[in-house]
Amino acid sequence: MEGRMSLPRGPENLCFDKDEFMKADFDVDHFVSDCRKRVQLEELREDLELYYKLLKTAMVELINKDYADFVNLSTNLVGMDKALNQLSVPLGQLREEVMSLKSCVSEGIQAVDDRMTKQEDIRRKKMCVLRLIHVIQSVEKIEKILHSQGTKELSSLEGNSPLLTGQVLERIATEFNQLQFHAVQSKGMPLLDKVRPRIAGITAMLQQSLEGLLLEGLQTSNVDIIRHCLRTYATIDKTRDAEALVGQVLVKPYVDEVMVEQYVQSHPNGLQAMYNRLLEFVPHHCRLLREVTGGAISSEKADIVPGYDFLVNSVWPEIVRGLEEKLPSLFNPGNPDVFHEKYTTSMDFVRKFERQCGSQASVKRLRAHPSYHSFNNKWNLPVYFQIRFREIAGALEEALSDTLEEAPAGSAFCLLATHMVWASLVKCWSDQMFVPLLAHRLWKLSLQILARYSVFISEVSVRPISSENTKESKKLVPVGRKESSLSLNPNEDQGNGSSPESVPLSSISSTQLIYVAADLDKLQDRIPDILDMIKPKLEIIGFKNMSCIAGALEDSKTSLSACVPTLNNRIIQDLSESSFAYLKGALEVPRLYRRTNKEVPTKASPYVDSALKPFYRLQNDYRDTLKQPMIHQWLEGALSESTQKYYETVSDVLSSVKKMEESLKRLKQARRTATSNPVGTNGGMSDDNKIRLQLALDIEYFGEQIRKMGLETSSIKSFSALAELVLTAKDQAAMEPS
Repeated sequence: MEGRMSLPRGPENLCFDKDEFMKADFDVDHFVSDCRKRVQLEELREDLELYYKLLKTAMVELINKDYADFVNLSTNLVGMDKALNQLSVPLGQLREEVMSLKSCVSEGIQAVDDRMTKQEDIRRKKMCVLRLIHVIQSVEKIEKILHSQGTKELSSLEGNSPLLTGQVLERIATEFNQLQFHAVQSKGMPLLDKVRPRIAGITAMLQQSLEGLLLEGLQTSNVDIIRHCLRTYATIDKTRDAEALVGQVLVKPYVDEVMVEQYVQSHPNGLQAMYNRLLEFVPHHCRLLREVTGGAISSEKADIVPGYDFLVNSVWPEIVRGLEEKLPSLFNPGNPDVFHEKYTTSMDFVRKFERQCGSQASVKRLRAHPSYHSFNNKWNLPVYFQIRFREIAGALEEALSDTLEEAPAGSAFCLLATHMVWASLVKCWSDQMFVPLLAHRLWKLSLQILARYSVFISEVSVRPISSENTKESKKLVPVGRKESSLSLNPNEDQGNGSSPESVPLSSISSTQLIYVAADLDKLQDRIPDILDMIKPKLEIIGFKNMSCIAGALEDSKTSLSACVPTLNNRIIQDLSESSFAYLKGALEVPRLYRRTNKEVPTKASPYVDSALKPFYRLQNDYRDTLKQPMIHQWLEGALSESTQKYYETVSDVLSSVKKMEESLKRLKQARRTATSNPVGTNGGMSDDNKIRLQLALDIEYFGEQIRKMGLETSSIKSFSALAELVLTAKDQAAMEPS
C-alpha cells in the first residue's frame, strides 16, 4: 500500500514474513500459532530477536538522517503569529459581507415562498370551484336528459325502444361516474351538501332503471339490452349489485322451486336428481349472461363485458343458502352411511359445478368465496369419523375376545379376529366410507388396527394351552355377550362364579394356536395389498410420498413378525409334549418282556404310532391352511425336542436293563443254580435282549415315519445319537447264541 511505512529487509531464512506486522488485523496469538506449525519456539524467538536488532538499527539511522529537520522545526515557525494577525481583519470584513448577503437572499426566498403559498391556495380553491361546477353541470345534464327522456315517453304511446333506453342509461351512467368522482373530491363543501339530495335521486332512479332494464333484457332474452345494462353497471362500479340482482330475481326462485326436502327424502335418488336440476340451471338460464360476460366458449371477445362472474357471485351463494335453509338434514352425520352418501353426492355436484365455471380463474374465485367455505364447513366430518371409529373399534374389540371364534364361511382367514382386522382395514378405504379430507385420520386408524392386532397376538401367545380331546373345542361359541376388549388382568371377572382373585388366564387350544399362526402369516402377506388399496385414495388428495406409507406398513409388518418366534416356540413345544407323552411308553417295554415268555419282537410298539399322530394330523389336517415350509419348521423343531427326550428315556431304559442283566449274572455265579438263568423258558433269546430288540425296532420305525413325512433324519437333533444307541443294543442282542 502506498504511503505505508516500509520495514527493513531481513535475512532470507527468517521463519516469518516481515509484512505480517503491518497488517491491520495483526494478532500475536495467531502469528505465534502459525509460526509454530513451521518451526520450534526457540527458533522463532531467535529470529524475532534478530529482526528486532535490525529494526532498532534502522530506526537510529532514520533519526540521524532527518536530524537537521527536527532541530530547525521551531526556528522555521518564527513570525508566523504576526502573519496570522494581519489576515484576521480582512477575513472579518469578508464574513460581515457574506452574512449581509445571506440575510438579503433569505428575505427574497421568504417572499417568493409566501407568494407561492398564496398561489397554491388560490389554485386549490379554484380546483374546488371547478369540481363543484362540474358537479352542478353533471347534475343538470343528467336531469336534463331524464326530463327530455320523460317528455318523449309521454309524447309517444309506445315509448322508446329498450335499446334506446339502454343507450340513454349508458350515457347517464358515464356522466354519473364523472359526477361521483367530482363529488368525492369535493367532500365537505357546503354547496355539495345542498346538491346531495339531487344526486341521491339520480342514483335511485339510475339503479331502478338499470334493474328494470336488466330484468327486461333477461325476460326477453335481448342480448343487446343485457350488454348495455351490464356495461352501465360496470361504468358506475356496481357490478356486485347486478350480480346480487340476478341472484335474487333469477336464481333464488329456481332454487326454492327445486329444493324440496320432502321430495329429496321420499325418493331413492332424490338428492342426485335435485343436484342434476341445479346443474341444468346454468346452461338453460345463464346462457345469455355467460355469452355477454365471456363465461361461454362461444363468446365474441369484441362484445364481452368483463368484470362479472355470475356463477360464483350469483348462482353459487343462492344454492348454498337454499341447501342450508331448505335441507338442514343434509348435513346431519347421525347415520354415517346416509351421511357419506349425501357427502359424496354433494362433492360430486361441486366438482361438476366447478367444471361449468369455464376457466381456472373462475374456479379459484369460487373456492375463495365465503359461501364455498361455509358449505364445506357445514359437513361435520370429525363427528362422522368418530361414529365410524366407534363402529370399527367396537366390532374389532368384540372379535378380539377370549373365545377365539372361527371366521365365517368363505373367509381367507381361520379366526374371526383376523377376519375382522382385515375387514376393518378394507372398510377404512372402501368407497362406502372413505372421505378425502379424512385420509390422515383413516391412515392413523389403519396403523392402530395393525398395532392392536399385534398386541392381541402377543397376549394370545402367552395363554396356557388347554388339552384338546375333541374337535368340538375348535368351535367355542359364547352364549353371553363377549368382553369389549382383550385383557390379561387376572382380577377381571370372567363370569364363572369364582372370585376375581382366583380367575386364571383364558386357555387356548392347540388348534386355535395353529389358526393364530396361520392367520398371522396370511396377514403379513397381505400387508403390500394395503398399500395398493391406499395408494389410489391418497392420489386423490395429491399425496405422492408413498415411500413414507410403505415404510410405516413395513414397521407394522415388523411388529407382527416379532410375534412369530413366540408362537412357533409355543406350537413346537405343544407338539413335542403331545408326542413325548406317548414316547414315554418306552419305559413300559421292560415290563412287557421281563419274565413274560413273550415271543421275540418283530415290529414296533403301538406307542410309536400314537406318538406320531400329532405330526400326521398337522400335515394332513392343516395342509390347506398352513404353508409347507412352516409345517416343516414346526415338525423339525417338535421332533428335535421330542427325540432328545426320547433319547434320554431310551438311554435310561437300556442302562437299567444292563444293570439288571449284570445283577442277574452275579446272582447266578453266587448260587450256581440253573433257576437264575435269564434265558426264557423256551431256551431262546433272553428277556433283556428282547427289550433291546424291541427298542431298536421302535426307533427304526420312528425314523422311517419321519422320512415318510418328507423330513431328513439328519435334520432332527439327537436322532443320530438315538439310532447309534439302539444299534449297539441291537448288535448286542444279535450276538446272543440261540
